[in-house]
Amino acid sequence: MTTPPRTSPQPTVWPAFRARDARALIRFLVDTFGFEETAVYGEGDRVDHAQLSWPEGGGVMLGSVREGDDAWPAVPGTAACYVVTADPAAVRTRAGAAGATIVKELSTTDYGSSEFSARDPEGNLWSFGTYAGEPRSAG
Repeated sequence: MTTPPRTSPQPTVWPAFRARDARALIRFLVDTFGFEETAVYGEGDRVDHAQLSWPEGGGVMLGSVREGDDAWPAVPGTAACYVVTADPAAVRTRAGAAGATIVKELSTTDYGSSEFSARDPEGNLWSFGTYAGEPRSAG
């Protein structure tokens, strides 16, 4: 199954999370899954803000854990992201070759998506599949 071309607005919803070792997580997401490093701000080991773009559209934002930051209640390693890709088999092959922990092998869902899931070194769950969501209503 291939993802049909869609006409939709530029992404304005970006999953965002914190990481214990943000620089290592950035390298993992780029090297293992194929994200592109678009922007990284911070000094030394600290990442104040990073944007990683997905080549097929959208992306994620992340930064280092900040002690005493009560405004960000999410615990590092608890995020889950679904990433749409036209070729999940290629992403699965790349991830496996890079040593990613695959938690769900490539399979076809009952709604026709081909997808697999893996965990990053922080424990976040990444699912890659062909399901691009249902078309928006024209209303």
